[in-house]
Amino acid sequence: MQTLTAETFFAGEADRVLLDVRSPGEYARGHAPGAVNLPLFSDAERAEVGTLYKQESPDAALLRGLEIAGGKMRQLVESARAAAPQGRVVVQCWRGGQRSGSVAWLLEKAGMDVRQLAGGYKAYRAFVRSWLATERHPLRVISGPTGSGKTRVLHALAAAGESIIDLEGLANHKGSSFGALGEAPQPTTESFENLLFAALRRIPPGRTVWVEDESRMIGIVCQPDAFYDRLVAAPVIELEQPEEWRVANLVRDYAGYQPEDLAAAFTRLRKRLGGQHLQAALKALEQQDFPTAARIALVYYDKTYAHYAARKGAGEVTRLTLQDPDPAVTARQILNLA
Repeated sequence: MQTLTAETFFAGEADRVLLDVRSPGEYARGHAPGAVNLPLFSDAERAEVGTLYKQESPDAALLRGLEIAGGKMRQLVESARAAAPQGRVVVQCWRGGQRSGSVAWLLEKAGMDVRQLAGGYKAYRAFVRSWLATERHPLRVISGPTGSGKTRVLHALAAAGESIIDLEGLANHKGSSFGALGEAPQPTTESFENLLFAALRRIPPGRTVWVEDESRMIGIVCQPDAFYDRLVAAPVIELEQPEEWRVANLVRDYAGYQPEDLAAAFTRLRKRLGGQHLQAALKALEQQDFPTAARIALVYYDKTYAHYAARKGAGEVTRLTLQDPDPAVTARQILNLA
């Protein structure tokens, strides 16, 4: 059975379908983007075989594994053929051991063109961490206080032909107490790193990548240390605009959510807002006075942003006074500066 390293696979074997034969639970915790889950064992079966390995013997575990897998051979072949109609696959388990080896053998016998990923998912993760630790793209950062419309500006830059990474989009979180509203469940930090790797890998090396200014933590997701260090050190364009534009942005972004969800987000800020501000915000929500609620939120977030900006201390900051609330106009202003 021929093997491929993760580096070789991602450098030139993109036409092969990556089949991840780990259990559904392992796959859910983190997997290579694009990998198809073809589990040899269910979560319960994997636990059973693992217990036998530890408490009885490797041979007992092997025999039970063969007993379980024997009834799944046809299903595995049919699922693999459906996932890879061209028949070219790479099979991967946790360490590149018996699970991927046995499925690779089966698929090869079924006439498929098969490779085994050397070192499995563990080796892939080491490759991803090393890849992300190496600077391949200069970063430029869009910054500004809450309500500046940074994400819209970022996507306006993409529409203008620039390369971007939407970190909040990858993390399924807008980075505040209100950040989970309207979002899918957040990925694990491991899955976020996999997604970031895949997104950056699609961008030619040396091309400038625009990102939004973010804290190390985006909700419960933590950015990779090396990538975050580059973000912190990158040149910054800080957006400045009238408060009324920012309030309008917040109302547009959040007024459509359920009042109870907005109230819960404000309540999570109780200690930072203070009881008086919290009660005023909750009353404004009850009256559907969203601009007032937004201004109260800015009382806290503007202080937080000022503290963050002073602590971060980016080396090169260009302050840009916006000429128009339209993100496309802002994108043109930014590109005229770049």
